[in-house]
Amino acid sequence: MMFYENELSALKKAGRYRSRELVDDSCKDFASNDYLGLAHSKKLHEKTSQALSLLDVHSSKASMLVNGYHKIHKDFEEALCRANGFEDGVVLGSGFNANIALIEALVRRGDTLFMDELYHASGVLASKIGNIDVIFFKHNDMQELRLLLENSKAKRKIVAVEGIYSMDGDICSKEIFEIADNANAILIVDEAHSSGVLGKNLMGVFDYYDVEIKANYIKMGTLGKAYGSFGAFILASYHIIEYLLNRAKPLIYATSLSLYDTLLAHNALEFILQNREKLQEEIHLRQKIVYEELGISMGGLIAPIIINDNQKVIQIKKSLHASGYSVGAIRQPTVSRAIIRLIARLGEDTKSLREVSKMISELK
Repeated sequence: MMFYENELSALKKAGRYRSRELVDDSCKDFASNDYLGLAHSKKLHEKTSQALSLLDVHSSKASMLVNGYHKIHKDFEEALCRANGFEDGVVLGSGFNANIALIEALVRRGDTLFMDELYHASGVLASKIGNIDVIFFKHNDMQELRLLLENSKAKRKIVAVEGIYSMDGDICSKEIFEIADNANAILIVDEAHSSGVLGKNLMGVFDYYDVEIKANYIKMGTLGKAYGSFGAFILASYHIIEYLLNRAKPLIYATSLSLYDTLLAHNALEFILQNREKLQEEIHLRQKIVYEELGISMGGLIAPIIINDNQKVIQIKKSLHASGYSVGAIRQPTVSRAIIRLIARLGEDTKSLREVSKMISELK
């Protein structure tokens, strides 16, 4: 029986139907979140594989609270803390799980969560778990957030924003840190798309704005984007990490992050820090090309090109694919208006970036 035939037909009619497509390695990749091209680094892969081959075990085997917390995890957490200036940290399975862990655990009865309306779907889903009191504020509207916090009677106030927003590509306001401090609010910054891309050390928004790390700040980052691996991390004070280890279900009940992904990400972190000046030059060059060809100023490496037509955005994607370029075609409900999402990643050369940008300009 076709239990969901009507729903699938409606999605197809609206141009919102999704399907999996095997990666076409013959295409230039301007669609993935592999911002620095490290997912293609054979040196990082070989370095990681050789180190793991010397160990007696290659799998984490269990929850980190049972028997799955290895020195590889600990070493990477400590390296992340040193690089980002936080007291403590923990690694886990994915950015999606990290948002579930943070929001479901931190927002208790009597607390209020203040979330940017464009926050990632994982955070929105987490806000619907249980009886969480959540208020969505207009995207990057610091005046509205300030007023909401001033008028709140909540026991604890938790604010959630992204460093770089995954679809719009814009950077969170620097005011967010002052606003959170003045309201004595916990601040969650999802750095999935900014870690490895922004700042003098390429560590993200805290680095970019040169923010002094305080006890009310939490940084979440993913390893499957700029770090070319898989998984996520949460950085915070000792107190908050201790609390999460005791209350966050994705930390307590899930198998800890694989040893390969953890060590690969650690090696990628070292590579980023050692090559940050050259990487910054390459990032700035790509930002310049996108501005020249498409008139888009990118905070990071995400260029959203508004098409506003679900059918047309798919047509553009197919036309570019036929010419050897892969881009994202993003439709509702992920975005309010259909867009071509171009990632100006360092894994492809600048000549190809200019060519695909010119083609998009002509097709849109």
